Amino acid sequence: MNLKFLAAQLGRIAQLLGLVLSGIAALFVIVPGADMNFIDAGELSLLATGVLSLASGTGLWLWGKGARMVRTRSLQGDELVRPYRMSRRDAALLTTTAWLVGSLVAGLPFLLWASLSGDAPDAHPFRSAVNCWFEAVSGLTTTGATILSDIEALPRSLLFWRSIIQWLGGLGILMLFVALLPGLGIGAKRLFRFEAPGPSPDGPRPSVRDAARTLWRIYLGLTVAMFVLLMLGGMEWFDSANHTFTTLATGGFSTRNASLARPESMFAEIVIVVFMVAAGSNFGVLHAMFRGRWKTVLRDTEFKVYLALLIVGSLVCTIALTTAGQPLVLTDGAEVPATTGEAVRAATFTVVSQQTTTGFATVDWDLWPFAAKAFIIVLMFVGGSAGSTAGGVKVVRVWIALRTLWAELERFFRPDVVRPLRVAGQVVDDRQQMLVLVHLLGTLLLLGLGAVALMALESSRGEMSFTTAASASLATICTVGPGMDAVGALRNYDWFSDASKGLLCLLMLIGRLELFALAALAHPRFWREQ
Repeated sequence: MNLKFLAAQLGRIAQLLGLVLSGIAALFVIVPGADMNFIDAGELSLLATGVLSLASGTGLWLWGKGARMVRTRSLQGDELVRPYRMSRRDAALLTTTAWLVGSLVAGLPFLLWASLSGDAPDAHPFRSAVNCWFEAVSGLTTTGATILSDIEALPRSLLFWRSIIQWLGGLGILMLFVALLPGLGIGAKRLFRFEAPGPSPDGPRPSVRDAARTLWRIYLGLTVAMFVLLMLGGMEWFDSANHTFTTLATGGFSTRNASLARPESMFAEIVIVVFMVAAGSNFGVLHAMFRGRWKTVLRDTEFKVYLALLIVGSLVCTIALTTAGQPLVLTDGAEVPATTGEAVRAATFTVVSQQTTTGFATVDWDLWPFAAKAFIIVLMFVGGSAGSTAGGVKVVRVWIALRTLWAELERFFRPDVVRPLRVAGQVVDDRQQMLVLVHLLGTLLLLGLGAVALMALESSRGEMSFTTAASASLATICTVGPGMDAVGALRNYDWFSDASKGLLCLLMLIGRLELFALAALAHPRFWREQ
């Protein structure tokens, strides 16, 4: 490999990473304003991290400033000077590095707050760097898993920071820079592909930069609309802002220990459900709705399957709850009778929250009948639509896999029939079908390996149930947050060992960036000159 070309590559990546860090630094100045009474340890930790992030970002940007042009030689031996163009390898490396560095920087305020608060190290929730990193990774990847048992003990500034990093991670750290930076060229398309996971993140795309801007306009518009509606529903502005950020990011961080057990009004609960559904939908479909192109919406197969799963899941859970006849246990510990109305309310909120991988909870659904829990676990795996902020393997992949299975069965008894597989009017070729099947198989394999690894890591500290290990693996890879048993809606992840938390962080990053993006970095051929 040409060393000058390699230096140009690393320099350009460093420059873009410096811009990311500098952009994050601006948030560290804005967020402390959430608590306008006085400067406390939480705000000081945010400001100190902002200064460090800005200094690091500026240093990286200056180092990579001259990496726009590279000198190479032609086949005839002539020296050529040409603009540096970002390759697929560079986009993958920049995306992965940005998420790793971003999560480390996002976790630093928690660590600084722990040292400034004066509490005993063993009693502090952020007693270790691993805990801080876990909370930051969970926020940025919009997973919503937490190590906190007393969320309300955090300063308002840090609660706001947890919500902001989820909101930023909803569309992706680099998506904002794709929208704002004019000089990325073909690199913008490659970064867009890594930051908008899913087999077909289609939407309004006259250009990649315009597409990113359109996504952010939709995201910002939904944010403002939901904030206003929650305020009208009786929720205080601070809670309204935090729950708006974490709902639209499908992240699920709350400012309350009991999550969303009975919001201020039924209206507020309905608003949250509606916007969770919107956040789990393809933003291209939302754009078509806003433009009044209802034929496009009605032709979208994935959107129809997505809504059907939400409706069927809500009906299954409602029937299971009313048939069981046991009272519903709210996340604040109160019990309510499982009347038809209460069952519909609890089932709808839980199904929407879990399938969109938001992870909010109003009831302890870990106590529900087996049929309801099994259906919810399946929905957690499926997740939301491609091109949304939701996690999971995506509805369109599951639909393509089922259609492929049916086509192969039909081919067995009708070998002369050739029927192309279509989704939303587009033909899905054999290679796309294979990629979908490989992704699903790889995710299932990773789920199993994650569960086994967790049980092995925790074996010396006591027996862990397979339900806990499997649901923790599923909840982190699919970026849902709460699982079942010891990681259920009323539990947290603090009791895991540091090694297990590190593994769970890796699973969250894989779930957010998707399997192929990180697996490619481990393949030797990927690092050859492109």
